[in-house]
Amino acid sequence: MKLTRLALLSAIALVSSPVWADGVVTVYSADGLHDGDNSWYQNQFNAFTKATGIKVQYVEGGSGAIVERLAKERSNPQADVLVTVPPFIQRAAAEKLLAEFKPESAAQIAGTTGRYAPLVNNYLSFIYNDKALKAAPATWQELLDGRFKNKLQYSTPGQAGDGTAVMLQVFHSFGGKDAGFDYLGKLQANNVGPSASTGKLTALVNKGELYVANGDLQMNLSQMARNPNVKIFWPADANGERSALALPYVIGLVQGGPQSENGKKLINFLLAKEAQSSVSALSWGMPVRSDVTPTDANYQAAKAALDGVKSWTPNWDDVAVSLQADIARWHKVTDSE
Repeated sequence: MKLTRLALLSAIALVSSPVWADGVVTVYSADGLHDGDNSWYQNQFNAFTKATGIKVQYVEGGSGAIVERLAKERSNPQADVLVTVPPFIQRAAAEKLLAEFKPESAAQIAGTTGRYAPLVNNYLSFIYNDKALKAAPATWQELLDGRFKNKLQYSTPGQAGDGTAVMLQVFHSFGGKDAGFDYLGKLQANNVGPSASTGKLTALVNKGELYVANGDLQMNLSQMARNPNVKIFWPADANGERSALALPYVIGLVQGGPQSENGKKLINFLLAKEAQSSVSALSWGMPVRSDVTPTDANYQAAKAALDGVKSWTPNWDDVAVSLQADIARWHKVTDSE
């Protein structure tokens, strides 16, 4: 997930002169759903404005960074709606940064709680340069090979949602945290170094500066047309199982937001059947509603990419509780302070 120039300018504008007009709703969002022309976000924001007269003010950032920003603004909230990924959405809910709100579509969306609801389904993925490598790395152990020295990079846990997902996936694939941290310590010999952005790694893989990097399925599929040397893979564990951490975009209403009623309207709009039906065609994401099954080529490609890959979901509340300690330990084993 990357930070676009447009979103950066929006963020600067918001910091300097927040707009709290009645006809505005402000969204803080993790990146990915606004990528490219006529993205799902842009399409739906335009449709929402046309239907309601309410303009959407959009601010984009890293999955953890936008929650940090909300926490700093607690006494004077600037946003109405938050979109981020686990475990950062759980942190926002636990710290009462999100208001209680049940969307109209709650019955059709598994995983909805009193403070947030899944918005778009997505999964952790990995990418490789298929010109530099004859085949995708088959296993986690293969990534320790010396040919990947300074040719492998993953985004930083705690800063990027996808980077945090890599750490959790390693725990899962190696059967626990101790074995997982032992592996990550060994992998550091090949790792280029920290990266706050996952999205920028794709271009580096495409150019061959990196052979392997992490990503997420929705973002990587949308980037592949512009990065033809990039292919998606999932490494297998010692039992030969390839697995992918489910990493949905999740939406919530900000506690005390300046335009909460507008925020409720936007959340309901984005979770409605019509909006959910177009998320794969426009942005390669997968709908969260149980009553929506797209038939477009992008949806079929995403399903095909996951063929033979077992998806899994941790207890995100537990992850949120231990996250800071796990990130501190990651820094220690990788010497990435």
